Amino acid sequence: MKTIFTSFILSVLFIQGMKAQNNNLIIYSQEGLQFTVILNGIRQNPKPETNVKITGLNAPNYQVKIIFANNSLEIDQNAYLMDGGVTTTNTEYTYGIINVKGKYKLRYRSAAPIAGSNPESNPEQTVVIYSPVNTVGATSTTTNTSTNTTSTVGNTPAGNGATVGITLNGVGVGMNVNVSADTEMSTTTTTTTTSSTTSSSGTNNNNSTYVLQGYNGIYGCPAPMSGSDFQTAKNSIASKGFDESRLILAKQIIGSNCLLCKQIKELMELMSFEETKLELAKFAWHHNLDKGNYYQLNDAFGFESSIEELNKYTQSH
Repeated sequence: MKTIFTSFILSVLFIQGMKAQNNNLIIYSQEGLQFTVILNGIRQNPKPETNVKITGLNAPNYQVKIIFANNSLEIDQNAYLMDGGVTTTNTEYTYGIINVKGKYKLRYRSAAPIAGSNPESNPEQTVVIYSPVNTVGATSTTTNTSTNTTSTVGNTPAGNGATVGITLNGVGVGMNVNVSADTEMSTTTTTTTTSSTTSSSGTNNNNSTYVLQGYNGIYGCPAPMSGSDFQTAKNSIASKGFDESRLILAKQIIGSNCLLCKQIKELMELMSFEETKLELAKFAWHHNLDKGNYYQLNDAFGFESSIEELNKYTQSH
């Protein structure tokens, strides 16, 4: 009976342990400049800092924007939480903000297991838990949801009983176990989860406001252009007589909007030359919502070399 009970407890711990796997991202300024970190369009630290650690990350990469305190400089790059191209868990990745010939860039520095990192707190480091929604100026409400599951082996016994309560990573698991002399067992498991929602008086401009049906990849920007707005923009681009003029207008439109891969592909197909299509695809990468679908642009090219060059560009940015 003890073996059955122990196995049940270990199973619960194993399942909850799997949910707890995550990564940390540390970003620091070598020159001590204060900055704010924005991941996938969402502000993480409430005020500018020189060293920020973001915990609870579970995606292989994030679109990172660094806004300096004086608002005169910005960095817009991808941060990859991967080791040799393989997604890892429970790893702490460190990126530094460096000055390269007068231009600031984000550069990978190191990766180490979270369990093996220095447990001592750094008074100069701000630690925040990753937020996938905009919480600046927001108020939060909490909703509790409980699920009861009852499992009975044999007849319900009237023997000795035990109650066990476990709380892991904000998830509470309560178990009532009754055991009879003939090793029959009845267990009642209650799992309580807590979820939070936020509301803001301002405009909620983040990727939580838009979900692309059937897509489970990384979101690179908040929400795509509406169909009508995109069609108007597309017609305007198509009205230009030369690729150079079309590319200039397309960049102006893309630079201030968020586009789906299929929308970017349609704009590429308005271009006559392979070189222009490639330049447009590279530029649009930084304003694309469904980054996991970027391979769909390959069909717009006529040469394999263009596909390879675009792939190298997205991997390095």
